[in-house]
Amino acid sequence: MSQLKDFYDNEVVPKLNETFNYQNPMQIPRVEKVILNMGLGEAINNTKIIDEAAEELKTIAGQKPIVTRAKKSIAAFKLREGMPIGCKVTLRRERMYDFLNKLLNIALPRVRDFKGVSGKAFDGNGNYSLGIKEQIIFPEIEFDKIDKIKGLNITIVTSAETDGEGKELLKCMGMPFSN
Repeated sequence: MSQLKDFYDNEVVPKLNETFNYQNPMQIPRVEKVILNMGLGEAINNTKIIDEAAEELKTIAGQKPIVTRAKKSIAAFKLREGMPIGCKVTLRRERMYDFLNKLLNIALPRVRDFKGVSGKAFDGNGNYSLGIKEQIIFPEIEFDKIDKIKGLNITIVTSAETDGEGKELLKCMGMPFSN
């Protein structure tokens, strides 16, 4: 079992229950899934970049990503419906906890001039989104083997009803909020 899952069960659940006084244990917020997404606008001109991004995402997440395609054509961007424009992977259960543990304890502290993540990036339903400018903060990515620095978006979907509950859940799990 994952280290972070044990920590959640033994430390975070009692702390959240004490803070919010839930009547039912099923009301206690939990992380449901983590979505990693790489949007690659330059893939219109160079389709090889999608394969490289998918390979890097697979290395980071430990799961094969799916290629996302354009939903409609946009002439100004030379984009046609069905063209590959990115890749994403959805992590659940063990892989989700392993990834979160790696993100919180290894990857985020490796960011240059890191002062914490914004506490304002909640969507109103307790879900948190975080943008990473460089994929090289993850220890599995070998700096010599990449040709281009790509960013990725990380969305943490929780079962929390409000942003306050979601923020408290992530704070208890070790998310380094700056404010």
